Amino acid sequence: MISATIFSQTFPDTEWAYNMNAYKEGWSDSKGKELYKYIVDSTNITSMLIVHKGKVVYQYGDVKQNTYIASCRKSVLSMLYGKYVENGTIRLNETIKTLGIDDVDGVLPIEQKATIKDLISSRSGIYRRASNPGTWVKYLKKRGTVEPGTRWLYNNWDFNVAGFIFESKSKKNIYDAVRDELALPLQMEDWNRTIHKKSGDVTRSKYLGYPMWFSSRDLARLGLLMLNKGKWKNKQIIPENWVNEMITPRTTAKEMQKSVPVMNTGEHRFAYGYMWWLWENHNDWRLKDAYSALGAYGQNITILPEIDAVIVFNTKPEYGRFNNGKITQELPARIVKIYDESE
Repeated sequence: MISATIFSQTFPDTEWAYNMNAYKEGWSDSKGKELYKYIVDSTNITSMLIVHKGKVVYQYGDVKQNTYIASCRKSVLSMLYGKYVENGTIRLNETIKTLGIDDVDGVLPIEQKATIKDLISSRSGIYRRASNPGTWVKYLKKRGTVEPGTRWLYNNWDFNVAGFIFESKSKKNIYDAVRDELALPLQMEDWNRTIHKKSGDVTRSKYLGYPMWFSSRDLARLGLLMLNKGKWKNKQIIPENWVNEMITPRTTAKEMQKSVPVMNTGEHRFAYGYMWWLWENHNDWRLKDAYSALGAYGQNITILPEIDAVIVFNTKPEYGRFNNGKITQELPARIVKIYDESE
C-alpha cells in the first residue's frame, strides 16, 4: 500500500490552530453531535482529536494529558528507524545471529536466521516469552518449527528486540531519540522525557519493553507527520521512502486471519506493514489507503490520506477505563462518517 502524496498546507507551531467553520469543509455539525453522544454513551475513551488540512476540527476530552499509548509505541519506533535505514546504519536483512542477539534460555539455530525485517513485520518465527505481556500466546507454535519470515504472529519479543537493535545501532536511548528526532522538531506541547522508563521481567527475557506516554494533541503531530510523508513544514524528518515502506503490506488480512483466527472477523479488516496496521477490505472511500497505530485500552492514531485528515483518540487506564479491541479498531470508521465533502 503506497498512498497518494498529500501535503497539508498548515502545520501547528507551538499550538494547534482550530478551524471554527469546519462545517463549511464537510464536517457535519449534527453528525458531530451524534458522534459525541456515541463516545459518551458507548465508549470509554478519555480524549480525541480530528485534524483536517492541518487544523483541529473536532476535540473531545482533555487532549493535554499524557496517556500510556500501549502498542502504539511500536509504530513510533518504526518512525525512528527511517533515517537509520536510509543511511545504512540499520540493515533490514541483517540476521539476529550476526547481531549477536541471545536471551535467557538461548536462541535456536533456525531462529538465528530471522532478520530485522522479520522482527519489525512480526514474522520472525521466534515463539518465546517476552519480558512484558502483549503476545498472542494461544497461537504460538512450538519453537523451531517455523521458518523465519513465513508466518505472521504478533509477538512482543520481536518488538522489544527491535527496540534493542535500534539503540545498539543508533547509539541512542529510544526515549532520547523520540525527544530529539520527533518531539522537539514537531514542537510537541506535552511530551515529558522524565516519565519514560523501560519495563519488563528480565527472568523471562532480557529485552525490555519501552512504554511511552503522549497526549492526544502530540500524537496528532505524529499523525500529521505521517500524512505528509515524513515532512514537517520545510524539513524532511522521516525519509519519504521509509514512510512508504512502513505502510506497504507485509502480511495481508487473509494471511493474518489464517495465523490468528480471531483477527479480522469484524466489518473492517487489517493488513500489517512495518509496525503499522493497514486498513483493508472496506467500502468507504474516506478510508482509502488509511493506516493506524493501535494500542490496548483504546489508543489509536489513524491517518486518512484520501481526506487529508488524522484521527487520534486515547483512553487513560489509570482512570479504570478500558475499550475492547473492536472499538479501538473500528471507531475511526464511525468517525469518518461525519465528513462528507459534498455537504
